[in-house]
Amino acid sequence: MAHYRALGRLPRQRHTQLRDDDGHLFREELMGEEGFSSDSSLLYRRGVPSAITDSRVWELPDQSRTPNHPLKPRHLKLHDLETGTCPVEGRRLVLGNNDVRITYVVTGTDPSPLYRNAIGDECVFVESGTGVVETVFGVVPYRAGDYVLVPRATDHRWVPAEPSRLYAIEANSHIHPPKRYLSRFGQLLEHAPYCERDLHGPADTFQAEGTDVEVLVKHRTSAGIVGTRLTYATHPFDVVGWDGCLYPYTFNIEDYMPITGKVHQPPPVHQVFEGWNFVICNFLPRKVDYHDLAIPVPYYHSNVDSDEVMFYVGGDYEARKGSGIGIGSISLHPGGHAHGPQPSAIEASLGVQYFDESAVMVDTFAPLELGEGGLAVEDPAYAWTWAGRGPSPAGGAAGDDGGPAVYSNS
Repeated sequence: MAHYRALGRLPRQRHTQLRDDDGHLFREELMGEEGFSSDSSLLYRRGVPSAITDSRVWELPDQSRTPNHPLKPRHLKLHDLETGTCPVEGRRLVLGNNDVRITYVVTGTDPSPLYRNAIGDECVFVESGTGVVETVFGVVPYRAGDYVLVPRATDHRWVPAEPSRLYAIEANSHIHPPKRYLSRFGQLLEHAPYCERDLHGPADTFQAEGTDVEVLVKHRTSAGIVGTRLTYATHPFDVVGWDGCLYPYTFNIEDYMPITGKVHQPPPVHQVFEGWNFVICNFLPRKVDYHDLAIPVPYYHSNVDSDEVMFYVGGDYEARKGSGIGIGSISLHPGGHAHGPQPSAIEASLGVQYFDESAVMVDTFAPLELGEGGLAVEDPAYAWTWAGRGPSPAGGAAGDDGGPAVYSNS
């Protein structure tokens, strides 16, 4: 993130003294990525950021994953998923691999505990609701349609103003704009579908006082993802100022400018962010293909190198009509399976000039497995909807519905 920001009190030069009115020295902390080789910010604190007084186990929600075997496409109904109401502890694992995990939670209005993800960046899509995320860098408001980008190891807590549906993409890496949209110095280029003025960071520093403050930390060991409750001698939000290019921010899908063409454009034109071994795209209301013989819905395509996850969040998704998919659905189309529109949707799309649809897509280059939350809300009919009937007796073991059945494509 090459967009520089500065908030609060700062010394004229970095790594020099900054004192309060009584002469007490503020502590300078560098928060940086890739071992001093990438983006960073300098924070100035009242307390000592290393001063902990206790460390205990935080028992995470169920992180188990089930392979997609035997192979088939999946439909998961997230609006049927019961979750806890805490924006952090209430999340349920829907899909995941060793590069990225997708979780979902429907919050209440109580603030979350203080939280730090030390594994990777989080990109949380706000399906609905409003509130703020209080962070060590300051307060970041959120609203429906926002992506909330929280850098790895950022202390923060969610404070919903109303119940919020949060679709959290938790990486093992950093998440950033696609490299092809950036200049060699990091500026978003003219052909990018958004620019720096669309990114909204903290407006004010958030200073807090207190002692023996607990922070929930998600981190890794050789055994996998674990949690720790760290207690700090002083409040993590005791920052009086900071500057740099690393900080949380929001980007709303309303500010994304879809790229369209004379014939159907491939999914990469809809990309908004990327991480290690995965990308994030959004499909939004837009004019569609204007060739006289254009077929506006996608052509059938095989995921040779990736799994595709589509989260349907608004409008009327043309290509999926007749499949049972609706608002709040996830489709998982795995590598090794050719997928595309429902057969009846192809003819129905001819001559259409505008799609009113909103969806968030995650493509991964390693196979995705189903979390316990995903398994809990699977639609067993979806895999057979292109054929219009259930599994044959010879292949009945592949079906979760117990035997052959007939499903409509219209």
